[in-house]
Amino acid sequence: MHEFDYSAPSTLDDAVALMARYGNSVKPMAGGTDLIDQMRLGTHLPSVLLDIKKIPELNVMRCDASGLTLGAAVPCYQVYGNAAIVRDYSALADSCHIIGGIQIQTRASMGGNLCNSGPAADSSPSLIALGATCIIVGPNGRREVPVEKFCSGPGKNVLGEKELLVELRFPPCPPSSGSHYRRFIPRNEMDIAVVGVAASVVLDADCKHFVSARIALGAVAPTPLLAEHAGSLLAGQSIDDATILRAAEAAKAIISPISDMRGTREYRTHLTGVLTQRVLMAAVTRARGEALNWKTGH
Repeated sequence: MHEFDYSAPSTLDDAVALMARYGNSVKPMAGGTDLIDQMRLGTHLPSVLLDIKKIPELNVMRCDASGLTLGAAVPCYQVYGNAAIVRDYSALADSCHIIGGIQIQTRASMGGNLCNSGPAADSSPSLIALGATCIIVGPNGRREVPVEKFCSGPGKNVLGEKELLVELRFPPCPPSSGSHYRRFIPRNEMDIAVVGVAASVVLDADCKHFVSARIALGAVAPTPLLAEHAGSLLAGQSIDDATILRAAEAAKAIISPISDMRGTREYRTHLTGVLTQRVLMAAVTRARGEALNWKTGH
């Protein structure tokens, strides 16, 4: 690995100042589980490595009546270890359970996974389905970006070279709401999604009709996708197989998958429909307060 300087600022102001000073020669590190490999391969060759794990604002995890605030450096194990998140923002816990093994989960964060901006990232569909907003800070101040607009291409995003993702904010979850994330992988030794789907739903008081839904798709386009039309087709509709199938077909219509070693274009298209149906029904099950007969990672 190449030589580099290391800095671990303890305040957000210091981190922003260092980003402004070094520009594109500095690389922020949350967990580093992707970045260290990229540095070994020569994909990124920063002259300064900026460890952001010690900054309080990036380690906030607060879930209350106003919603959820999740710092960009909060490790995965803390997310799925929080009872309120597991109850109200279940898709986040689903994603964090399968981002690597337990050793990775003690370092890796949802914010870091998002900033890595891989099309098949396990965090991104859940963040999109749950309507997260990215809070970004830089020398010119603070700005907010809807998470579905954060990634701009494979490994690319809207962050300027002097900007830092500080936190993710989620709206409060209404009654009779539920969410789920599920992916397909060809075998346990290949820990990258062939297709990943997340959904969040809100049901009416009788839990027989959809009030609203958000569906997000991963590994089927250059960036994670919000299947906005597919979600809108569910609003006001009864919860039945035909309604859910229409949404799944609409989700398939917006994807542009590739063929690679993990699966063909046709296979990914088929999987998108299947997983969308299963994930929607799982989200409905949770919204009804029923136990979901599903094992993490399957």
